Amino acid sequence: MLGNLAIAAIKLVAATASQSSAMLSEAIHSLVDTGNGLLIMVGVRRTQRPADEAHPYGHSKELYFWTLIVTIAIFAFGGGLSIYEGVRHVIHRAQLQHLGWSLIVLASAAVFESASFAIAYRQFRKSRPSGSLWSQIQAIKDPATFTVLIEDGAALAGIAVAAKSSPPSRSSRPLNGSSEECGM
Repeated sequence: MLGNLAIAAIKLVAATASQSSAMLSEAIHSLVDTGNGLLIMVGVRRTQRPADEAHPYGHSKELYFWTLIVTIAIFAFGGGLSIYEGVRHVIHRAQLQHLGWSLIVLASAAVFESASFAIAYRQFRKSRPSGSLWSQIQAIKDPATFTVLIEDGAALAGIAVAAKSSPPSRSSRPLNGSSEECGM
């Protein structure tokens, strides 16, 4: 969660400095990820409440509800912003600008997401220390750890794809149609 907040702050600085609406969109996406982390924390805390008259078996299943809310938020906000920005950049093609800011954000995001992924992976391994990764995924009882692990893995994959994409030369037509960012 702190990693996502740090990435959001870096993206906000880059968006302000470069006047990039795409980078602002990315900053909002990182803030949504931070909010998702907070929702998962709420879910974890609420599951630790003791059983009461209304909930004689406790509150442990509540974590599944909060994980569902996080998943919906990821798809709704993240997917919605991505679709909007993608369509907008296809319609309004322009030359790539502010590459330096994009590379700074990529490098920073790689560092923070890698650290977050490592922490989530260690936690995941603690919950199911034996067996193959696939058998661990199938047997996991903690959706919060699994959700964070998958989200961080997807973020790292996206960073790798963006880093691998080479920016077009000034004389060629842009591949991504963006004047404001480098595939982020």
